[in-house]
Amino acid sequence: MQEKEPKNKSFVLRLDADMMNAIEAWAADEFRSTNGQIQWILAEALRKSGRMGKRKS
Repeated sequence: MQEKEPKNKSFVLRLDADMMNAIEAWAADEFRSTNGQIQWILAEALRKSGRMGKRKS
């Protein structure tokens, strides 16, 4: 039996303190977790650059 690859992958991301503080504040403003905000930022950048299709509903 083959195991499926997990949908989400974890990795370490190093950010400078000023960038992290800005992301945390932005996340709080939009009622998201910091992790959720980073995922949203990356998804938006990928979508706008044409490197990722539209979101599946």
